[in-house]
Amino acid sequence: MVKRSCCSASRLQTNNSKQSKVIEITTTAKKVERDKMTFIPGGTFKMGTEDRDGFPADGEGPIRDVTVDAFYMDTYAVTNAEFRTFIKDTGYVTDAETFGWSFVFHLLLPEKTARLVNQAVAGTPWWVVVEGAAWNHPEGPDSSIEERMDHPVVHVSWNDAAAYCKWAGKRLPTEAEWEYAARGGLEQKRFPWGDELMPDGKHVCNIWQGDFPKMNTVEDGYLGTAPAKSFRPNGYGLYNTAGNVWEWCMDWFTNRPDQKGGHDNPKGPKLGLSRVIRGGSYLCHDSYCNRYRVAARSSNTPDSSTGNTGFRCVTDKDTYC
Repeated sequence: MVKRSCCSASRLQTNNSKQSKVIEITTTAKKVERDKMTFIPGGTFKMGTEDRDGFPADGEGPIRDVTVDAFYMDTYAVTNAEFRTFIKDTGYVTDAETFGWSFVFHLLLPEKTARLVNQAVAGTPWWVVVEGAAWNHPEGPDSSIEERMDHPVVHVSWNDAAAYCKWAGKRLPTEAEWEYAARGGLEQKRFPWGDELMPDGKHVCNIWQGDFPKMNTVEDGYLGTAPAKSFRPNGYGLYNTAGNVWEWCMDWFTNRPDQKGGHDNPKGPKLGLSRVIRGGSYLCHDSYCNRYRVAARSSNTPDSSTGNTGFRCVTDKDTYC
């Protein structure tokens, strides 16, 4: 069976043509707060995979030696609470709020909101356009984050994530930094903890169980997002680098090896149409899309937002603290 992508939905797939805003953000942090960050020692690792369960068309391979300098990375994805602080401090308006809608997974919709939905994504009808869905109303106007303040923020575009990073005095990770850190010091393993999806029969990440996209048995405890510090961290102390939410990276997306930026601190192509996302999400399932593997990759346009995409930040080693 050919495995396809449940990963994300793009604004390019809709007829909604409103343009996103450009809002200037200044760095307000006098110093970078590193109490929520983990030091990632620099080194050389084997990036990518040629695994038979991979997606060659995504550009997961070839396996190549890549070197990254030391850096600091957020121990967990930016949470609703943290993003709310940013919004209160800056008055920033996200792309989802500017457009007036975002993509929500159909099984998460409140009953009242579901009755009002009239547009789904062709080919992936489980993604529906929900008016009023945004970071603070993840399933539309009838939903709230008040009981999910420790969950990763979602419905944030690449533009929104980059604005947050600038405000915090940080930046988005390069794709190479992300994969190096996500592996947690392990070499060429499928997952941040090893090669078995369920070591000792235990769920160690938030992905789909059951019959995608119709029924989730919720054996791992979560239908949608889990708290950002759920499950055990990897070897570098990072939480949820597999499953839960996709995470934006700095790089423009390409599947061509010659455009990925070489072997030393690669930053991808200079231009592109979409930005890299890594890590998979709560919607990934082996029967359809197994992109929760640590080498898996996907992309979306910089103004797109979905209910399963968030981000975490990094800083260079020599950034003042």
